[in-house]
Amino acid sequence: MKSLFLGNIMENQNHYDYIICGGGASGLILAQMFGNDPYFQNKKVLILEKGIKSQNDRTWCFWEAKNSVWNPITHKVWNSAEFKAAHFKKKIDLNPFQYKMIRGEDFYKKSHEILEKKSNITFLVEEVLSLNDKGKEVHVLGKKKSYRAKKVFSSIPPSTHISKNQKYPLLHQHFIGWFVNTEHPIFDPETIQFMDFDLPQKGNTRFIYVLPFSKNKALIEYTLFSAELLEDKEYEEAILEYLNRKNAGKIVVEDREQGSIPMTAYPFWKNNTANIMHIGTAGGWTKSSTGYTFKKTIRKAKKTISFLKTGKPLNQMKQKNRFWFYDLLFLDVLNRHNEKGYLLFSIMFKKNNPELIFKFLDEKTTFLEELKIMLSFPVGLFISALWKRIF
Repeated sequence: MKSLFLGNIMENQNHYDYIICGGGASGLILAQMFGNDPYFQNKKVLILEKGIKSQNDRTWCFWEAKNSVWNPITHKVWNSAEFKAAHFKKKIDLNPFQYKMIRGEDFYKKSHEILEKKSNITFLVEEVLSLNDKGKEVHVLGKKKSYRAKKVFSSIPPSTHISKNQKYPLLHQHFIGWFVNTEHPIFDPETIQFMDFDLPQKGNTRFIYVLPFSKNKALIEYTLFSAELLEDKEYEEAILEYLNRKNAGKIVVEDREQGSIPMTAYPFWKNNTANIMHIGTAGGWTKSSTGYTFKKTIRKAKKTISFLKTGKPLNQMKQKNRFWFYDLLFLDVLNRHNEKGYLLFSIMFKKNNPELIFKFLDEKTTFLEELKIMLSFPVGLFISALWKRIF
């Protein structure tokens, strides 16, 4: 990457073909696709990020085939998973998939190494203050200077407050996680605890999520799908109670993480213009019904690259499909009946083949396969949600 992090731009180089605002997952994945496609080899691409991302500020988990381009930076893989509720437990063989974890620091390092080799891509440490689509180009106002581009892709959340809209409910996947080392060997290193609902729901959708690294080490998250966040103390007390039930013995908390991911079918693409596209979470690139982001970001980035070659305005790129509508109805039900979340997920895993479930969540199923899954749910809840949407 030219002048990586230094920002030495000479001549009239403040003008680019494409500017990416934000150097997180969506921005770096999109930049790599620019760099790998011969169509864009003569296009000037600028990445603006207010700081150099090199820390392990987050992890991404996802399921995919065993052989993948992401394997070199995959920190840990699991071959099986377990789903658990009060009166139901299911061990899942993930074959032909594996559940994988990528750490932020490994992703950033590898991405920067790849992009450094691309002479047409530049990275600058710069805080973006505003974007202005002038019709023929976009003006990007930074804290240090201004830039211009034909097209801009921004992962910076727009000023639109999605929490205030009435049409699309906003839930959050919110959690606190502990990286623990336990006295007693209570974990199965080959099996993730995908969802453990065997705990008080308190009128919400609450579960424990466990990623084990050895028999004594794991990441344990207390997670909710709900509208309101909790006090930190409540998450941590639930984790401690879980460990005590498992007879963990003495524990050492080696690290801690906390997050809140928006779960909404809000049409983020309506904030796009002819020359500005919002990407990542700011563009609705998170799978709204689950909170998973990494795989959907890859799919969206590929679609964006293909669309750019058409030469059409960015706000004409089709964003809505039937999976968006499925997510919308599911969130409507979860918003009105948050206490039934455990029941909905239990039914899905009890009545459907796991491979079909993961295929459905990856938005790769046929309509007949989708119908099979939908008919396994309490039909009345979803007909009611559909009726309210139509009328």
